[in-house]
Amino acid sequence: MVQILPTVGLVLSVASLISATPMPKAKGKTTTTASATAIATKTTGCTFTSASAAKAGKTSCTTIVLDGIAVEAGVTLDLTGLTSGTSVIFQGETTWAYEEWSGPLFSVSGENIKVSGASGHSLNGNGAKWWDGKGSNGGVTKPKFFYAHDLTGTSTISGLNILNYPVQCFSINGASGLTISDVTIDNSAAGSLGHNTDAFDVGSSTNVVISGATVKNQDDCLAINSGTGITFTGGSCSGGHGLSIGSVGGRTDNDVSDVTISSSSVSDSANGIRIKTVSGATGSVKGVTFKDIKLSGITSYGIVIEQDYENGSPTGTPTNGVPITDLTVSGVTGTVEAGATNIYILCAACSGWTWTGVSVTGGKTSSKCTGIPTGASC
Repeated sequence: MVQILPTVGLVLSVASLISATPMPKAKGKTTTTASATAIATKTTGCTFTSASAAKAGKTSCTTIVLDGIAVEAGVTLDLTGLTSGTSVIFQGETTWAYEEWSGPLFSVSGENIKVSGASGHSLNGNGAKWWDGKGSNGGVTKPKFFYAHDLTGTSTISGLNILNYPVQCFSINGASGLTISDVTIDNSAAGSLGHNTDAFDVGSSTNVVISGATVKNQDDCLAINSGTGITFTGGSCSGGHGLSIGSVGGRTDNDVSDVTISSSSVSDSANGIRIKTVSGATGSVKGVTFKDIKLSGITSYGIVIEQDYENGSPTGTPTNGVPITDLTVSGVTGTVEAGATNIYILCAACSGWTWTGVSVTGGKTSSKCTGIPTGASC
């Protein structure tokens, strides 16, 4: 169902899947019909209560309320190709039924799009139906959660409450000028059964800002695989693999530049901050800054920078195809567990680093570091 509120006199046709009823507080003349036609305009507010209605009517409205939608199995809640300037508001609880498929469960695209949540809303991926400890690497086929692809202009995603997604939460790709703020991502219920539950995967995007995120998951809090002008700030990450650049290499776009990750905390995680480039691949990592990052309860590495990455099994021998240059690590402080390693650097092509105010303690000092640039230390 969809509720439509006309605010100007322009009349458009809406697909026959939509029926219309007047929204509360309507001004002006409202037409109600159960037929195939509804009065709508590009300044109309629409409330959708099903995924099919939202897909059919999405371009008729510039304010879209998604009200407690229970999305059917194997269906994407599809808000791609929205009219420029559209606002999307999640209301109530949005849920997804179980099916083995790759997803995504939700997808949105367009220019100057605003996505937000009403008070008390949630996006519940029902991940327990899929969690099996194997993530994307095996077991049942699991859908990715939220595609923020091709969001351009000054698009924003703000104040969302997300929980229990099957695998990777935000896939940010082909975005330009996107700001994501004050998002809460809670996948803690997955425990040891959660795998590949990255919170934010960023690729082939420019001028993206992620601020004020609260993340509880089992994999990377942030993973930037390619892109330029990316900022992550004011974040709180726990339970996962930390704040990552990479892995870089082996894709169609293998360059990361002008990235700032700042004023954030990483707790009870495998790693604090890390850069990983793929063994034998080509690309570049340049102009990355980690600044004012607080670490606690880290179980593997406080800081890890390695040029030998292979999924799950680093080779131990760095390669030089993805140089790491103009790196700044400043004010990264905190503690790791006794069995963890404070800092590990494995480089074949690293240069021009700035390393100041770094203090990571509580664990072991690595004897296997190599290729350490001047100024840095293990």
